[in-house]
Amino acid sequence: MSPKAATGRVTGPATGAVRGHLALLAFSALIAGSYSLGGQIANDIDPVALNAVRFVIAAVAVYAVVRARGGIPPMAFAAPWRYLVLGGLFAIYFVTMFEGLKTAAPVSAAAVFTLTPVMSAGFGWVLLRQGVTPRIALALAIGAAGAVWVIFRADVAAIRAFEIGPGEAVFFWGCVAHAAYTPLVRLLNRGEPILAFTFLTLAACAGVLLIWGAGAIIETDWTGLRPLVWITLGYIALIASSTTVFLVQYAAMHLPASKVMAYTYLTPTWVLAWELALGQPVPPLMVLAGVGLTVLALLLLLKE
Repeated sequence: MSPKAATGRVTGPATGAVRGHLALLAFSALIAGSYSLGGQIANDIDPVALNAVRFVIAAVAVYAVVRARGGIPPMAFAAPWRYLVLGGLFAIYFVTMFEGLKTAAPVSAAAVFTLTPVMSAGFGWVLLRQGVTPRIALALAIGAAGAVWVIFRADVAAIRAFEIGPGEAVFFWGCVAHAAYTPLVRLLNRGEPILAFTFLTLAACAGVLLIWGAGAIIETDWTGLRPLVWITLGYIALIASSTTVFLVQYAAMHLPASKVMAYTYLTPTWVLAWELALGQPVPPLMVLAGVGLTVLALLLLLKE
């Protein structure tokens, strides 16, 4: 039972866990917007150029907050290779996401993302020796089954033939990078404040992408981009990058990697809500059954 103070309020580690769950609920809703907006502009701009500018903006925004809160403590600059590792993994994830959205439907791409809890649990065991109970294993299996059902668009023949789309295949490798990122946050953090840790991770990611996409950045006709591209850029830079990186890093410091990634199971549901809000068609009912399985998996994973 969670420890309680005389006032009845939850105190101690339980408070951090509750806040971690709330952070991840917000994360899943905010990150879903990247899929719906990204799917509409993925073919308008090179994904590396888009994400390079995105992370520069995100890093500047977070630095302004860090500076206002007293700056970065000197201890945070120890072993800077840590931020390069985390930033590099983030760069791979986001670039493959927008590359995949060139051909994959947003809901389908979000379903690929729901495979990350299975992989994250594996990385969590290898890196942190975080075990997986039979219930969690069952939940991961149900979630994976729901993801596969959506990815293959409820087509049993396509599942048997393993006919996966090129967009989904590209994005899968980005999800592998994201799955490794979650337990590595806890492993590599040495007590640095989360905001400072977030800024240095974003700065490293921006540096990797600026080098990686230098040619694409120069070749992009920035003045000729339609308004929706700039709206999407603003959203993914200030909301789906700086905010969600902070939320995930905060949650990763208070919850096991498998539970952190459990909230990815809500992503297809949130994407459906975004798609409806943006006036996009809803997938067939049989495909939505797979989304239902991912929600069931989330409930099983969060049960204490």
